[in-house]
Amino acid sequence: MRLPHPELHRTDRIGWLRAAVLGANDGIVSTASLVVGVAAANTSSGNILVAGVAGLVAGAMSMAAGEYVSVSSQADTERADIERERAELAADPKHEHAELTAIYEKRGLDHQLASQVAEQLMKHDALGAHARDELGISETLSARPVQAAFASAGTFAVGAAMPLLTAILSPQHSTIPVVVGTSILFLAMLGGFGAYAGGAPWLKAAIRVTFWGALAMALTAGVGTIFGAAV
Repeated sequence: MRLPHPELHRTDRIGWLRAAVLGANDGIVSTASLVVGVAAANTSSGNILVAGVAGLVAGAMSMAAGEYVSVSSQADTERADIERERAELAADPKHEHAELTAIYEKRGLDHQLASQVAEQLMKHDALGAHARDELGISETLSARPVQAAFASAGTFAVGAAMPLLTAILSPQHSTIPVVVGTSILFLAMLGGFGAYAGGAPWLKAAIRVTFWGALAMALTAGVGTIFGAAV
């Protein structure tokens, strides 16, 4: 049966969107904080540039490695659970049917209907039914390490390039206010875009991302000022 109109859902974007927003946010905040901290220590524009470029490269590689390792751990756990479920289905299918029936009863079906649904789904794809309804693992939300690594590293580099270019183009005496101001704007845009791409309210997301980014830059600038005064 064909639906009268297509339904637009964005759950399938969660994996790459989370990694992309995390990478871009980290790129903007960490690079802007680094630039502001170094500038607050009264160093030369050349030192600011070197620190910013080093932060961009190191941060992008770190984000890629971190995302790949962490999401790979999630994927390993998912595969282990699925293999365990496969073995249980082979060893005791009646018990697994009862488990699935109980799950559907908790969701509101009466026992007879829940048992019929469990039986039909297990005939069609027993492992898929248990992975989805017992373990909470689905194709849409399954872990994708490579996708997460590339999304996070790429968006980190893009995010980091924004405050770095701003620092390069701005006069040295106004580096800190210009970088802080533009980075706050970039963060607000990122929060709004991420929320829009996920179908969520954009204003709340923009405020949240901007607040924490501004706090990080303020703390880093404070550290740079303290160490700059001590040198």
